[in-house]
Amino acid sequence: MKNLRFAAVPVALLALAACGGDAPEPEAIDTEIPEELAGDTPPLVEVDDSLGTPLEERVATLGLINKRNNISQDIEIRPGEQQRIDDVIIRLSSCERTAPWETPPLTGAFVQLLVQERADADSDPQWNRVFSGWLYKEAPAVNVVEHPIYDVWVKDCAMSFPGEEEPVASSSSE
Repeated sequence: MKNLRFAAVPVALLALAACGGDAPEPEAIDTEIPEELAGDTPPLVEVDDSLGTPLEERVATLGLINKRNNISQDIEIRPGEQQRIDDVIIRLSSCERTAPWETPPLTGAFVQLLVQERADADSDPQWNRVFSGWLYKEAPAVNVVEHPIYDVWVKDCAMSFPGEEEPVASSSSE
């Protein structure tokens, strides 16, 4: 019986490999910010950027997953900007990481997540803010996006401090 179990492993691996890695591209969906939300960008969070990259020059990398179809994607966004992906609008007010000489190393972003909800077929869709707060790469359980379909998390905040050559990603592993 033991030999059959080991013989089944290569067969299972071949079957998984045959499933193909060529996933179809998702359909193009309207990504325009609705007019009523276009000018409603969040205010920049006040941070002391005298020691690092000015807030408007930082770039956050956020992960977004649609749990229904298991499609995840990385989003690069600057503070004060918003992006729409399908039925989600992601807004970034700030991103920050601790200086290289500080411990523990932390990378965070102040994020707002709006989701387009459809009550029924007869009503117009409504945009609901489902999350607004700081998310931390190293401590994802500190503040959690609680939505049944979408999740967002911080992957990086590109910025630099005096003595560093150019904006760098956080040094902690993903």
